[in-house]
Amino acid sequence: MRTLFLLIGLNLQITAKEIPYIDLANETNRQVIVDKEKGQYLGHPTTTLLSDGKTVLCVYPKGHGRGPIVYKRSDDAGKTWSTRLQTPTSWASSKEVPTLFQVTDKAGNHRIIMFSGLYPIRMAISNDEGKKWSELKPIGEFGGIVAMGTMISVKGKPGNYRALFHDDGRFISDKSKKKTPVEFTLYSSNSMDGGMTWEKPERIYSSTKIHLCEPGSIRSPDGKQIAVLLRENSRRKNSYVIFSDNEGATWTEPRELPITLTGDRHTAKYLPDGRLFISFRCRTAIGSKLGVNNSPIPYEGDWVAWIGKYQDILDGNPGQYVIRIADNKKGWDTTYPGVEILKDGTILTTTYGHWQEGEQPYIISVRLKTNEIDELAQKAPRLIIKPNAMHLDP
Repeated sequence: MRTLFLLIGLNLQITAKEIPYIDLANETNRQVIVDKEKGQYLGHPTTTLLSDGKTVLCVYPKGHGRGPIVYKRSDDAGKTWSTRLQTPTSWASSKEVPTLFQVTDKAGNHRIIMFSGLYPIRMAISNDEGKKWSELKPIGEFGGIVAMGTMISVKGKPGNYRALFHDDGRFISDKSKKKTPVEFTLYSSNSMDGGMTWEKPERIYSSTKIHLCEPGSIRSPDGKQIAVLLRENSRRKNSYVIFSDNEGATWTEPRELPITLTGDRHTAKYLPDGRLFISFRCRTAIGSKLGVNNSPIPYEGDWVAWIGKYQDILDGNPGQYVIRIADNKKGWDTTYPGVEILKDGTILTTTYGHWQEGEQPYIISVRLKTNEIDELAQKAPRLIIKPNAMHLDP
């Protein structure tokens, strides 16, 4: 069994810890192609699982963020996918990554909403579980990047939602401009009517030194606390986390995460046994400095996942496992993942990447079972996580 030595955040004063590294990149039998088009970039998918436990909706752009939105569905929990479905005319004008959410208003009316960002943020609505959709329409005189990045149902207030997103100064208004040095701002916007209308966004955090963006939220197991994992886009530090104990009214100061959770566009779901499965793109500060091919991180630039407990995030621990789901063949251009937990506990996760040398990226889904992961972990190589270590030795 090999042992690998890996960097952890320099500000985390913990003793060395050992966790299994599970590599599934060669298990291509797990992969199902959602969509692929010769010569066409397909990327950045978002998924949502309907209440029947088997219907999955997926949207993604034809292009790197900007591009017409493609829409597909699976009626068998991701085993097979439909042809491209008809979409409203305005979806062809999308400027940013689309994001999907299921919401319910005070009267119990369910709907699915989809956002498209930059300026202004626009939204489309479906009242029949994705069979028909409205055109994209502005939600206000404000914009943002990857809008809305994450959404939180406000506890104790039916129909109330809080959405978080970021901007780098260019899109928050029609007159905004990027500053020098660049300042990233994390915003929050509220809806009190089941996602139909959205309030003017409020600033949560701004900085020119660390560029926090692409929020992904998780509730604590008791439901009393919200954690938001954040990409660090300046590539100076690890990813970060902020916490709220009052439904997002206020937030803690950002705190650096372990390197095992460092990357972009974290998407998290609880497994039936209470552990967390978090999928994301691995991109580290050391990897960004040295280049993806020279990084000491064995899964740098790839589609990865983390399994651990909420308490690990709270305590700054490296977690239980790191998993490489698939090998991206071109830099860091991969992995804005959808994650769904099926009724039998199977993990269905979906994303894009350069899965073949010299080819444009395309969308795949992968299915995992926790018992399989636990069995593979017993024979997997170990990552020895050391504070202040700046290299990885094979």
